[in-house]
Amino acid sequence: MTVLLIIIFFLLMLMGIPISLVLGMITVIYFFTVGNTALLDSTPMQLFSNLENYGLLAIPLFMLAGELMNGGGITSRLVRFARVLLGHVRGGLAYVAILSNMFLASILGSANAQAAMMSKTLVPEMEKEYSRDFSSALTLSGSIIAPMLPPSMIFIIYGTQSGTSIGALFMAGIIPGLMYGLGFVLLIAFMGYKYNFPKNERATIKQILNSAYSVIPALSIPVIILVGILSGWFTPTESAAIACVIAFFIGKFFYKELTFRKLPAVFSNTVTSTATVTFLIAMAGAFGWMLTFEQIPQSITNTMLSISENTLLFLLLVNALLLLLGAIIDGIAALIILVPVFMPLLAVYEVDPIHFGVIICVNLTIGLLTPPVGTGLFIVSSIANIKFERLVVAMVPFLIVGILILLVITYWEDTTLLIPRLMGLTQ
Repeated sequence: MTVLLIIIFFLLMLMGIPISLVLGMITVIYFFTVGNTALLDSTPMQLFSNLENYGLLAIPLFMLAGELMNGGGITSRLVRFARVLLGHVRGGLAYVAILSNMFLASILGSANAQAAMMSKTLVPEMEKEYSRDFSSALTLSGSIIAPMLPPSMIFIIYGTQSGTSIGALFMAGIIPGLMYGLGFVLLIAFMGYKYNFPKNERATIKQILNSAYSVIPALSIPVIILVGILSGWFTPTESAAIACVIAFFIGKFFYKELTFRKLPAVFSNTVTSTATVTFLIAMAGAFGWMLTFEQIPQSITNTMLSISENTLLFLLLVNALLLLLGAIIDGIAALIILVPVFMPLLAVYEVDPIHFGVIICVNLTIGLLTPPVGTGLFIVSSIANIKFERLVVAMVPFLIVGILILLVITYWEDTTLLIPRLMGLTQ
């Protein structure tokens, strides 16, 4: 039965059916096949139970905050500030892409949303100085920083599925996010000197000060979110609501770019994005329920334990499996399916669930950059008007850097647990 389900799964994927529908169809087909009508009748209830989690409320709120920032001119000012700071160095616009992604990561929290936004904003500008292949690959690579720096949608989902503190996960992602930013900066520096990237004029002190002044309100949003969570003033979910309020007031009354005419589009985009994610969460949860009924998690647990009881080997096997699955399955779906599978193994192999949360989320985020299903590749290739194959080739250096940093994060747990420990959020 399991082999048949796998074959049907890949056939449906090859037909181009969205992953959320594939997961739902497989679940229904399975229950019809085994003839268990009670489970089939319980499926609708199971779909809704996957969404009955207070922590998931943060997802639409952070999405709304991101849309309000776009409409209010906040994101454009962040990009402009990064350009004023770094535009004069060799390959300056490439550094701007990374720095802008790091700024926006602390606001959007979604790699796909960030890839789409930065492709529209930066690729046309970068094409004036670099090839379209490099511009598109760099923009996509920088977007994977978004799920690591707080607030992170994928950390919220992992936290709600595993019962792990979302605040601790937010803090655990800070150093890995900075490591990826630094890794890509070093790669740009190497490529800049190898290919003689151009320089731009240095900004004047007046331009720097004016840009810094205009961006202070925008930078206040992630600061308020982090300080509020760390101080215990509000939860991650409440911080999302506060981010929406602040973004609205900054865009409406400070920058005066967020007009009431823009609000219908802002809410429409938020509803569409939220519906896509929540539908996927519901279907993936039902699929995971079906796997549990089939005792697949127990089989995987027994297989892992039979291979080795060594923690280092376990983490290596997990990385290999996650990188493979991230390349063929949407990251959110894979996360919801795999968390119940791996959680029982963490105690056996003595792996901290916060550390493991960062490992699994980074792995699945790298999947956005990996063919054949990497959604980030499709988003950027479509917006930047570049052939899929050319973008994949251009991504190779960034993927190598990404996997090397992933291995460092995997085997050096202080990269994820140092800040949560200092904050008293974990042991």
